[in-house]
Amino acid sequence: MLAVDRVVAGYHEEIDILSGVTLAVAPRRITAVIGPNGAGKSTLLRVIFGLLAPRAGRVVFDGRDLRGVRPDERKRLGIGYVPQGASTFPQMTVEETLLVGGWTIRHDRAHLAQRLAHVYALFPQISALRRARTAALSGGQLRMLSLAKELVVMPFLLLVDEPTAGLAPRVAEEVYGLLDRSRALGITVLLVDQNITEAVRIADYVYLIGMGRVQREGPRDVFAASLREIVQESLVGVDPAEREEGER
Repeated sequence: MLAVDRVVAGYHEEIDILSGVTLAVAPRRITAVIGPNGAGKSTLLRVIFGLLAPRAGRVVFDGRDLRGVRPDERKRLGIGYVPQGASTFPQMTVEETLLVGGWTIRHDRAHLAQRLAHVYALFPQISALRRARTAALSGGQLRMLSLAKELVVMPFLLLVDEPTAGLAPRVAEEVYGLLDRSRALGITVLLVDQNITEAVRIADYVYLIGMGRVQREGPRDVFAASLREIVQESLVGVDPAEREEGER
């Protein structure tokens, strides 16, 4: 469904955060990207959603090269994006926020109402708060709302950045449970996460990024078998070449 091909990107001239990242995301699967702070995980999602243009390489979604395609157009193509920070407006109610998430189908009122009902069924906590202003919500409720907002239009691909950062363990478990159910909903997920244990647990395929490059990749079972070593690499950002040199 998604192919990232040798992408080079950064925020300042001649300073690259991504240095030739290549990865693929299979449909109806959860693909996790793990790695230390500063590895370029969030930058990767911004490139895919069109918030940052790559200096080199390309992003292909469902066979279409996305060069020159704006973020709003990517949303219409079926790409949703849940950033790490706040993606709600404090003075809006929960339902108004969900309506913003459904703006691409706003002219079909019956369909929009149907989609809102489906989202409320998926997120019972959100349903009970539909008239509340988002400023009154807890951190966990806001993360749920951010996910719910993107599911109003039922994207083909959902980009999720650090979904449980700062959340209590019980709330984080609920968020991971919702992501885990995405396959049954027909949604493909590209998950960026520093909670390595949980990311590997729910993922079908995992990429380890460090120093702007993919350092390791494989199916969940391979990563789960050497999780301790991978966690160490993720925390310290060990370069595979340096590790091989040390082993020699």
